[in-house]
Amino acid sequence: QVQFVESGGGLVQPGGSLRLSCAASGFTLNYSAIGWFRQAPGKEREGVSCRPRSSELTYYADSVKGRFTISRDDAKNTVYLQMNSLKREDTAVYYCATCLIIGTRMATRMPSGSWGQGTQVTVSS
Repeated sequence: QVQFVESGGGLVQPGGSLRLSCAASGFTLNYSAIGWFRQAPGKEREGVSCRPRSSELTYYADSVKGRFTISRDDAKNTVYLQMNSLKREDTAVYYCATCLIIGTRMATRMPSGSWGQGTQVTVSS
């Protein structure tokens, strides 16, 4: 059974940093693109970053470019999201999932049953 467990969220002041982690089980990252999505209250889920096996093809949403960095450790079956210069609008529940890049957009085909609980990121003073 595929399972993703996200961690590392918390309360941080604007301008602060957090590092999210996502451990995958029942699934091998090696040949898959893996990324981060987020969902803020009252808003639709949006793609934040997608990291294919080749780092040259990494996708970032415009809203996080230059502030967030995605990385992966296939040996640990884990993906990370380093978030710097956090803004209030980054407040959301963050989820990791397999992803794909379609043109200038990021999407996922991961079934709903495979999503983890997510990790809450709150940016507030």
